[in-house]
Amino acid sequence: MTPALLLLARILLGLLFIMAGIGKLGDVSGFGAFMATGGIPAFLAWPVVLFEILAGIALVAGFQTKLVAWSLAAFCVVSGVLYHFDPSDQMQMTQLLKNLGLAGGYLALTITGAGAWSVDAKLGTDGGRVANA
Repeated sequence: MTPALLLLARILLGLLFIMAGIGKLGDVSGFGAFMATGGIPAFLAWPVVLFEILAGIALVAGFQTKLVAWSLAAFCVVSGVLYHFDPSDQMQMTQLLKNLGLAGGYLALTITGAGAWSVDAKLGTDGGRVANA
């Protein structure tokens, strides 16, 4: 049961980023302009879109899971703080809490790893070196 649940968790957590990245492909320049509102240079839009898609795919596949999960957790916290921290707007604060909750899920994967049904398991790796995990 545990390998199946870890696979399901990876699919659900990875699909979010895959779909978000694919959705941004329709207007990368518009996404770059949005990024600039949070102080991130617009020229980083393409790397962010590629990160979302590739990190999501890696997570679903269970490749370098601990490293990818740490990266996605950090991404969720940073993007949440930069774009959703607005105590005067309950909807934005809910979005911030959603990001923080997702970060918690990614951090859990840094502890458990990908599980038996993963590329990491097939390669006999631990999913990336993560300190104290």
